[in-house]
Amino acid sequence: MNANRTPTHERIRLTGTPVGRMVRITDFGDEIDPLQREQLHAYGLSAAHAVKVLQQTPMTVLLCEHVELAIEHEVARHLWVAMA
Repeated sequence: MNANRTPTHERIRLTGTPVGRMVRITDFGDEIDPLQREQLHAYGLSAAHAVKVLQQTPMTVLLCEHVELAIEHEVARHLWVAMA
């Protein structure tokens, strides 16, 4: 493997994910309030679903099962993902 490439299984912050990439949520940071975590799960953000990053500014926007979901950076930076 090229030393300059990131392994596809390595987790990164959602805010660091390039636009157009498909990712899977791997972890929710402890900084995310439990109620907010439940809301994100209700919108389909879980390890079971791949999501596509549509934009990163001014908010992170994801496509999750035909629904666009906008997430503030204060929340998105505490979501960890891996390339799908």
